[in-house]
Amino acid sequence: MNATTTSTAALPLRTAWVMLLTLIGGFALSQAYRTVAGILSVPLIAQFGLSPHEMGTVAAAFHFAFGGMQLLMGIGIDVYGIRRTILLAFPLAIVGSVVSALANSPAVLVTGQALIGVGCAPAFLVCTVFIARYFPGHRFAAISGLALGLGGLGLIFTGTPLAWVVEQYGWRCGFWVLAGLSLLAWSVIFLRVFEPPAAENRDAPPIPSDTARLSRSSTLWRALKGYGELLRMPHTAGILALVFVGYASFITLRGLWLAPYLSDRFGQSLIYSGNIALVLSIISLFSPSFFGRLDPGDAHRRKGLIAFPWTLVLLFAILAVTRQLGVAVVCLILISIFMGCAVWQYADVRSAYPVHMTGRAMALFTMSMFLGVAVMQSLSGVVAEWALAHQHDKYTAVFASVSILLAAGSIAFIALPKPRHRNAQ
Repeated sequence: MNATTTSTAALPLRTAWVMLLTLIGGFALSQAYRTVAGILSVPLIAQFGLSPHEMGTVAAAFHFAFGGMQLLMGIGIDVYGIRRTILLAFPLAIVGSVVSALANSPAVLVTGQALIGVGCAPAFLVCTVFIARYFPGHRFAAISGLALGLGGLGLIFTGTPLAWVVEQYGWRCGFWVLAGLSLLAWSVIFLRVFEPPAAENRDAPPIPSDTARLSRSSTLWRALKGYGELLRMPHTAGILALVFVGYASFITLRGLWLAPYLSDRFGQSLIYSGNIALVLSIISLFSPSFFGRLDPGDAHRRKGLIAFPWTLVLLFAILAVTRQLGVAVVCLILISIFMGCAVWQYADVRSAYPVHMTGRAMALFTMSMFLGVAVMQSLSGVVAEWALAHQHDKYTAVFASVSILLAAGSIAFIALPKPRHRNAQ
């Protein structure tokens, strides 16, 4: 998407911020949807008698759909623009939330989650592309960190507020509330987000419809070829390996196992789990912005990216074995803080590829991130079921497997080739 790193047209700074904050509203709903299972897993298991593997499948359905659609959404943004892509996709999230609220079987619930995943697929990608187009390049890491932090408002809903709603009105009400908020977010995007025409084309005559269709077909083909070029670059594999496991570890914890872990191992209530989730969510509001401001730049950023997953490896290993609630809570808080380092990965991607490939690189990066979440959540369910069958503690097995995957991704990032090309910051 060669338009993603050069402004298509100047936007007044105030207008750009209003539009970005509006788009972040949709991203916040996406964050809520991807972590809703962290609280709802307890009542869903009780309602449908789900095994750990089945619960992992329900949680992963969102991320498989979300991650699998990233490349198409990246092409959609390139061909049709930010506004049309998000407005066409996001209604599926509303439909999926309604389907989930009405679900009478695990299969229907999985279908609803998959629809939500497709609907939310462009939610953060449109934010990163918008930032790359309409804000200065040297502020990309800081503004992306701010966007990630504000998107954490969606995580706050899936903490104490959602736990209270579930205890008072049942788990179905949580999906109804999310459907209503999603409709509101779509309406605000429809009213407030507009993309200016390219400056160089403002005085050009209208393009005939046949020519426009040919132009779009050509753009589509170029975009598809561009993904192939990205995958052939030797440093792409290492970048994708690290992002595949980093964010996935946090969402597997926060978005699937948090409430069952605190309930089963420490005997805590759903409200207590919601309070811990709320604390983690509040931290998530600020940690990406904090690390965005601490971005050390191209010369030293990769050293930080090598160190941060090993910190997570240690923290998840402690979660696997500790029987002390206080120790577990401290580990949960530290994991949430250090996940803010993930914003450096976006800056690393932006600087690791030629300018004309940055948009496609972001789409490929995001796809790997959320497919990683889907795979790790599914695998964690399989591991938990295996542990139960062999009379092992399932949380020891789950968090140990997360540690191993984090270590493998970090080793791949270190061992595989590093990027030679660096964009100017």
